[in-house]
Order: sequence, then C-alpha cells, then structure tokens
Amino acid sequence: MPRALSPFWTLFILTGLNLFNYFDRYVLSAVLPSVQKDLGLNDSQAGWLGTAFMLGYFITSPLFGLLGDRSSRKWLIAAGIFIWSLGTVLTGFSDRLALALGWQAFAVMLAFRVMVGVGEASYATISPSYISDTFGPAKRNNALTIFYVAIPIGAALGAIVGGEIGGRWGWQHAFIWAGAPGLLLAVVLLPFAEPKRGGADGVVVEKPARGDVLKLFRLPDYLLVVGGYLAYTFALGAFAHWGPTFLNRMHGLAEADAARFFGLVLVVAGLVGTFAGGFAATAWRKRNRAAYAWVLGLSVCVAVPLAFGAFLAPQKGVAMTGLAGAMFFLFLGTGPVNTLILETVPVNLRASAMAMSIFLIHLFGDMPSPLLVGWLSDEWGSLRSAVLILPVALLGAAALWLALALKMRRAS
Repeated sequence: MPRALSPFWTLFILTGLNLFNYFDRYVLSAVLPSVQKDLGLNDSQAGWLGTAFMLGYFITSPLFGLLGDRSSRKWLIAAGIFIWSLGTVLTGFSDRLALALGWQAFAVMLAFRVMVGVGEASYATISPSYISDTFGPAKRNNALTIFYVAIPIGAALGAIVGGEIGGRWGWQHAFIWAGAPGLLLAVVLLPFAEPKRGGADGVVVEKPARGDVLKLFRLPDYLLVVGGYLAYTFALGAFAHWGPTFLNRMHGLAEADAARFFGLVLVVAGLVGTFAGGFAATAWRKRNRAAYAWVLGLSVCVAVPLAFGAFLAPQKGVAMTGLAGAMFFLFLGTGPVNTLILETVPVNLRASAMAMSIFLIHLFGDMPSPLLVGWLSDEWGSLRSAVLILPVALLGAAALWLALALKMRRAS
C-alpha cells in the first residue's frame, strides 16, 4: 500500500505545481504585443485569447468538481497538469501548425488556449480540497495562503521569464519552455496515498449525491463570498491581460520593460500581500469570527482609489506606483477568500464548491472582461478609458464582502 505524504511535503509539492500553473497562464500577457504584431490581431481578437482559456477553464470545472468529490484526486491532478502543459507547448507551435494545416493561426492558438484552460480547471478545482483534508481548521487558512502564494510568484515568472525569452528568441519559445517542465512533473503525486476526505476535520464523509451540488445555492455565506469573488475576478482578469499592454501603449514602456515591471511587482506585492493578509487573517480569526471577510472587504476598499489614480495619471511614475499599490492590497485576501469558499459548505461538497466558484467567477468574471476591455478600447479608441470599468467592478466586490463580514459579526 502506498505511503502517505506528510502535510509539509503535500503542501510543498502542490504549491510548486501551482507555481507552474500560473507561470504557464501568464506567459501570454507578457508576449501579447508580439503575438498581435506577428499574427495581425486587433485588440478584440487579443481579448479572445484570454477568453478562450477561460472557456476551457470554467466549462469543465463543474465536471472536475463532481469527480473530485467522488474519484481519485491524484490521478485527476496528474491529468490536469499534463493537459495544460501540453497545451502551453503547442501554443508555441501555433503559427507553424497553422501554416502546415492551411488554417488560421489565430484559430489554432484559440484551440490550444482552451486546452490549457481544461487542464488548469482540474488542478485548481481539486487541489484546495486535497489541502483541506490534510490540514485542520486551525492551520488550513495558513496552508492555503502558502499554496496561493504561487499565484504571484508563478505569474511573475511567467511575465519576467516569458518577456525575456520572447524578447530574445520570440514569443513561440516563451510558450514552449514554459510548458515543457509540466510534462515531466505531472506524475509526482501518483506514488503516494491520498489524504482521507474529512480526515482533518475528524468526520466521516459520504459521497454526495449528484443533486447535492444544488444545495450550494441555498447557502447565503457561500453566495456572498462567491459574488464578491466574481466581481474581483472580473477586474483582476482584465487587469492581468491588459496591464503590460497598458503601460506599453499609454506610457511608452518597451514590451519587455512592462512585462518586467509587472513581474517584479507581482513577486514583491503578491508575495508580501498574500502572506501578510493570510497570516494576519488567521491571527484575527481567533478573536473575530468574521476576520476573513473583513480582510477581503477592507483590502479592496483601499485598492479601488489606487487603481483609479493609476489608470488616470498622465505621469508614468504615478501610474506605476498606483498599480503596484493596488496589486498589493488586492493580494491580501488571496488565502481568506479560498478558505471561506471551503468552510462555508459541507465537507463532502468542498471540491464541488470550489468548482462552482470557478465556474461562476470565470463565466461572469475574467472570461468576458479581457474581451470587453478590448472591445471597448476598439470602440472608444482609448485603452485608458476602457480599463476604468475595472475599479468600478472592485467596488461591487467590496460591497458584497463587507456585507458578509457584517452578517458574520451579527451571527457570532
């Protein structure tokens, strides 16, 4: 019988894999101007490249949620890693494959971005529930905070390394080298036993019935968490997709310099913000049951004026400072929001709850937002005007999360 990994090594491996997850996801934004130039894409088409990923990601997440509450999670995780890595590598061959097949390169790239989304849906849906069954309630938020630190680090590596490789050897090589490691790392969990579902909570978990997932829509706390997360993700998705291009077009930064700036800010603001927000929320939670929700709502309230100022500032330095500050405060809630998703639902529906969250935040969040910003930019002739819808969306997120905090405070 295979031995189980210790909690430390389980978290270490899953966090490392999550880093590659976001590394592959953010390579596109680093080389987007070069892709547009080589393939002759307008801003609306460039927006579709982000939306195509989200189509694969959110459409398949409910399926992986159902499987994740019923089937072997390590095999689903392995399959997801292999699929997203292969899709990333093949994205780098889009122009050559299109030429060989007589198809449009844009259509081929869209198909491979959907493939990346399918693979990442499996991993993002199942890994948090895997961690929640490894760590008990007292340590769970800190563990998930560490897991999600991979978001800024992986995204930063995607922006920095992708931008550097793209600048030196072309955007094709950026995708190929980003995806190659995952083809080997996909099998790393397979030799080990899985944690028992509900074991960290000391409960016996029965497999849910297929219709049990509908119970999620009768849980007010879960709906408030996910509603705020939807608005937050709408803003963050378009922000990540168009951020380097905004600095390149509005403030004259070279493509590689803009990618490098976002990469460095993601490392510093993302790493410090995610750790600070997550660990502070855990400490606060000992005294205040609503601490996770307060961290979410208050941090976004601070980020909103910083984002407005950054998008409106004519000075490059002011814009870059505002963007860095907004990113720091937005990362404060990374751990708490995912902990709340898992802890506001029954234990046997955790993978389904994460899957439904992914489905909703991407269907109404960062699937349409890159496309909408690109379309508005083409219609209005101004990317600066188009991105102003993003801090407005953040206001909606703050309102819902503050409502949740007040509700939890009244209930305690």
